[in-house]
Amino acid sequence: MESKSTNPQKLSVAQLRSQVSDLFRPNRLIYWVDFLLTLTVGYTAASVYLTANVLSLRQIVCFCLAVAALYRVAIFMHEIVHFRRGEMTAFKVGWNLLAGIPMLTPSFLYEVHIEHHNTQTYGTNQDAEYLPLGHGPWYRVVTFFLQPFLLPIYFALRFLLVVPVSFLHPAIRQWVLERMSSNAINFRHRREIRPDDRRAVWACVDIACSLRIWGMVFFAAGMPWLASQSQYWRKLFPNASWDQAWRPLQLYAIAVGILVLNHLRTLVAHRYQSLGAPLSHQEQLLDSVDIVGDSVGTEIVCPLGLRYHALHHLFPALPYHNMGIAHRRIMAGLPADSPYRQVVYSSMGAALLAFLRSMRALAVKTPHGAKLWACGPETGKTGTAGNPRGTPPRRDNDPRRTAA
Repeated sequence: MESKSTNPQKLSVAQLRSQVSDLFRPNRLIYWVDFLLTLTVGYTAASVYLTANVLSLRQIVCFCLAVAALYRVAIFMHEIVHFRRGEMTAFKVGWNLLAGIPMLTPSFLYEVHIEHHNTQTYGTNQDAEYLPLGHGPWYRVVTFFLQPFLLPIYFALRFLLVVPVSFLHPAIRQWVLERMSSNAINFRHRREIRPDDRRAVWACVDIACSLRIWGMVFFAAGMPWLASQSQYWRKLFPNASWDQAWRPLQLYAIAVGILVLNHLRTLVAHRYQSLGAPLSHQEQLLDSVDIVGDSVGTEIVCPLGLRYHALHHLFPALPYHNMGIAHRRIMAGLPADSPYRQVVYSSMGAALLAFLRSMRALAVKTPHGAKLWACGPETGKTGTAGNPRGTPPRRDNDPRRTAA
């Protein structure tokens, strides 16, 4: 892969872990205060946006505030899937009840994220969060940014129609869990359903989300229609109006805004140079990015420590509130030619520019890289575009337990 050094030294993950070993315990107070305050801001701004005059300054400001706040709220699911089983249980339940289900983004849809850290699946076509964007051509990046406009419709239909139908037969339910139950950018991905998966909990959450969206449909169309039919219904729903029919479109705009931010973050989080073969832990690091700039824009796009994405791939169990501390400790003791220094960028703009430059170079160097990636590990044995030796695959333990 393209890097700032052509011959990086071996990185000692064990040595780095010893420097941050006291930082792996999540602070419950920080999580709850951050989550509840941000949720309050997001829901308040969204309610004002939904009732303000169309395209008024008040509506535009509240729309931007709602998108930024609710995006940060949604990103907490990334922290949730990295908690060990039995850890922060109350927070997991509270987040799903207060945010995951109301926003139709329950955390179980994101549990496939763990595969994104496994050396057997990271960077392969089995990785739900990976695409060969680093190999170009340009239209792949353009189509990648079309996803935010389609995904809200996709998940709305999933909960509105597909989920109720899925309970008619176990085979339908299995198909839906495997093919329509992942927050993924790689639509080739198929979720593996394991015997110890909590399918009963997933079913309850799916039903709750389905009821939620059917309630939205009733509010937007059912109540106004009933109120127009008789005096009885007009008395029962005195405030019902066909103006409510615009509400789903307004909520769709918020969802698109949130996903655009997330896709921008996703684009700068990695270099996406894999050729489809499993990558070692260090190769994952070199395919990832840390952004150290403290601008407001970086914090909005990369909240909850996600600016330190390369560090996150080294230590997935590090809680977000300790990421900055861990990064500074590690940087203080590293030699100038350390592989870790190669993935650090001063700003999101610098990381994006480096990605675009490397994409242009790789489009010439490996013009069929994206096709190799799509064909899978057997044809992508060279690992990454700059790793012709092809590191043998190694099976990691559950990344949630790497802090031990």
